[in-house]
Amino acid sequence: MRKFRLLTTLCLLLTIPLLGQERAIIIRAGLLLDGKGGVARNTNLVVQGTKIVKIAASSETPAYDLRALTVLPGLIDTHVHISYHFGADGRASNRGETAAQEALYTAENAYATLLAGFTTVQSVGAAADVALREASARGQLPSPRILTSIRQLNETSGTPEQLREQVRKLKADGTDVVKIFASKSIRDGGGQTMTDEQLVAVCGEAKAQGLRTLVHAHAAGAIKAAVRAGCGQIEHGVFVDDEALKLMAERGVYFDPNIGLVLQNYLRNKARFLGIGNYTEEGFAYMEKAVGLNNAMINRALATPGLKLVNGTDAVAGAHGRNADELLARVREGGQKPMDALISATSLAAKSLNLESSIGTLAPGFEADLIAVDGDPTRDITALTRVVFVMKGGRVYKNAR
Repeated sequence: MRKFRLLTTLCLLLTIPLLGQERAIIIRAGLLLDGKGGVARNTNLVVQGTKIVKIAASSETPAYDLRALTVLPGLIDTHVHISYHFGADGRASNRGETAAQEALYTAENAYATLLAGFTTVQSVGAAADVALREASARGQLPSPRILTSIRQLNETSGTPEQLREQVRKLKADGTDVVKIFASKSIRDGGGQTMTDEQLVAVCGEAKAQGLRTLVHAHAAGAIKAAVRAGCGQIEHGVFVDDEALKLMAERGVYFDPNIGLVLQNYLRNKARFLGIGNYTEEGFAYMEKAVGLNNAMINRALATPGLKLVNGTDAVAGAHGRNADELLARVREGGQKPMDALISATSLAAKSLNLESSIGTLAPGFEADLIAVDGDPTRDITALTRVVFVMKGGRVYKNAR
C-alpha cells in the first residue's frame, strides 16, 4: 500500500508541470478578423496547448490584452526561398560557405519572417529546407511552419517516364509539394520550356501520389499547358492572357502572381545580384519591364470571375521579413479589396496547402496561429507592416505592446 501511495504521489507530481503547460491562455481582441471574412469586436480567444478552444465575449482577465489592436490569423506565404541570403561579402553567390553558416543564415530568414507575422511558409525549395521543417515542427526554433518542395523539376529532368519516377522519389523523400519549371526565368524572356507531355507526366503522377503541384510559368502557353495537364497552382504569370486566366478559374487552379516583392527586391539590391548567373543588365531590364506588366496583369486577374488568387511572394535574399509588401501591392496597384487580400493570405492560402482544417482561420479546433497588428488592415492595408504580437501553435514569439 505504501508503494502504491508513493507511486500515485510521484505520478501526480510529474503531471503538475504538464497540466501547467496546458493552462488556458485568454487573449482579448478589440477587433478580430477570422480569416474567412468574418469580423468580431471585443471578444476573447481561449488558447489551450496549441489550439484555439473558444472564441466568445468574457469578463475574465486576459493574459494578453490586445484591445487596441486587430487580431487575425497568422499570415501564410505559399512561395518563398527561405534559405536564399546574402553572404559575408554581401553578395548572393554564397561561395565558400559552410553548411553551418548556411543553416544560420536560413534560421535568421525564418525568424525575420515569423516576426513579420507569417506563421506558415512554403519554401520551393532546397534540400536544406527539410531540416528546418523538422526543427520548426519540434518547436525548438523560432520559425514559421515550413512546407518544402525539396528540389525542382524542369525540362532537363528526364523523359515523361523518368519524370514520373522523379515524382515518386520526391514522395518517398517526404516532399510537401512538387515544384515545376514550365518556362524560362523572366530574366530570360519567360518562354515555355517543358513540353506538354512532360507536364502531363509530372502533374498526372503527382495527383496519383496525392501530391500538390506548383508551376513556375510566365508565358501564356506554358500556363495553359500546365492547367490542362492537371497542375494545381501557377506562379508568376507575367505574360498571362485572358484565356489562361479564364482556364485557371474554370479548372479551380490557384494563381499566385508575385507582383509586389520579388522584382522590386531584385531591383533594390541590384548590386548584390548583378553578374551572378542570369542576373545581367539585360536580365534586369526584363525585370524592370515586368513590374509594369505585372500591374496590368493583376488588374485583369482580379477582374476574372472565380479565379482563386492566393498569396505568395517568391521571397529571396533581401526580401525575408518584407512578405507583406505583396499584399500592399495587390491592394494599391491591383485594386484588390483589403479583406480579399487578407483572405488570400489566410484561409485561401491554407486551402491551397490542403491545411484548411488546421490553419488560416481563427475558430475553435484550429491551431493557435494568430497575430495582432496596429491598425485595421481592412481600412489601411499597411497595418500588416506593423505587427505587434505573434503566436504560433500557442507559443508567443513577439509581444511588443
